[in-house]
Amino acid sequence: MTDDRSLDATTATAILGVDTIWGGDVLDPSGAGRFIADSWFSDEPLPVAYTHPAAARLRKSGGVAAQEADLGAVDAYLAAVDVPGAVRDLSARSREKGGLRGAYLEGVADSLSVMWDLAQEQLGRGPAVPYERCVRSSCGQPPTPSRPEEKRRRVAELLARAGHPSRTPRELLSAVEAWRAGRLVPRHSIRQLSDAFVAWLEEGTRMHVVPHLPASLHGVPRANVRFLPLADAVFSGSMNYVGRARDAGGAPLYEATYELNASLQISVPEFAALVAHEVVPGHATTFALAQGLHVQGKLGFEGTVLTMNTRGATLFEGIANNAILMAFGVREVEDLPDEDLQLGTLLFLLQDDAKNQSSWLTWGEGRSQPEVAATLRADYLVSAERADKLSGAWGRHPLLGRMVLPAYRAGTEKVAALRRAHPPGRIIPALFGVNGLVDVVTIDQVL
Repeated sequence: MTDDRSLDATTATAILGVDTIWGGDVLDPSGAGRFIADSWFSDEPLPVAYTHPAAARLRKSGGVAAQEADLGAVDAYLAAVDVPGAVRDLSARSREKGGLRGAYLEGVADSLSVMWDLAQEQLGRGPAVPYERCVRSSCGQPPTPSRPEEKRRRVAELLARAGHPSRTPRELLSAVEAWRAGRLVPRHSIRQLSDAFVAWLEEGTRMHVVPHLPASLHGVPRANVRFLPLADAVFSGSMNYVGRARDAGGAPLYEATYELNASLQISVPEFAALVAHEVVPGHATTFALAQGLHVQGKLGFEGTVLTMNTRGATLFEGIANNAILMAFGVREVEDLPDEDLQLGTLLFLLQDDAKNQSSWLTWGEGRSQPEVAATLRADYLVSAERADKLSGAWGRHPLLGRMVLPAYRAGTEKVAALRRAHPPGRIIPALFGVNGLVDVVTIDQVL
């Protein structure tokens, strides 16, 4: 037990130390204020890596990702908290731990090591981090370009049946925009539409996902989410799992917020896929079940401080992008019951192929932002707003562009392949941590 407590402390220091270096605040209720550490829903006290006065100063400055990094704040923090030492310690302890838990933590430590080196690169204190190392660390595989041809072919076929035929790539993009324009989500009704979709998807999850989970998890709230429109956000939607509220008996309430970019140009069918991704049975459900398993003593501390840019986060994105299919109990997009929903899901998946392609073109091929944005529009059929964000604020970010953007496609393809290979009763418990906390690589160990 003492060794586990020591491992937990090291994990907390390593994750929140790197998070603070990059300006993240795990207790911020908004996705705009969080960065690497996605959650802190345990009742453990926050480590010095978070509570030290130098940490607050560094977070306020924006960390190394700020337009002009406050080197004094960085150095004051590192004088108080040995971040690289904690990362090295986590790596060594995870190898000593061994087994499934050790393998998961070793993956976390490897990703944190890359993020630390990227911070040094950003400060001009270390060499450039190879692009391939970044992608391997977060995705468990080397970078490759996206291949949108089959999805685009299917989109063109469905659009033609919906009255929007096309013969050229330019006409296809116009057809998508015409189809989307006739189905746009009304901005002033986002909350009501979100609530309706959550109820719809929750019912599908109750039918097709919950029966394959242990009875002890059936009562965990899967979508205790409050919706918050956010003006001109970089992201399309951000699920911010909180999980710190407790009832009178001390049991968690499994609460989260969901911020939606109010300027998003999205159709109702695409919005359905987005709500499934962010809420149920996607991210909110994934985090709530992790909290439920932790409360039951079945997941360790690391299950309460889930971390971006890791192989675990890649698996979670894969779960989320397959969530609309899981809610309907199908394996393929063409098996969804409505062709508009199929179209919306394909366009949603093409956007995540576009994220990977933005990363590949920017960091693998050194293309300019205008060139990347034009490619995302023409080949991946994303809106002008998404093309600008994915090629700019996301794509050219020193960390997001190299570790986050490739994760969506990698996770989606992995989870889709696993769902084709294994029956629901085997794959669903594995995906949601019932057999132990896993990532996009270590899930193979429990299957």
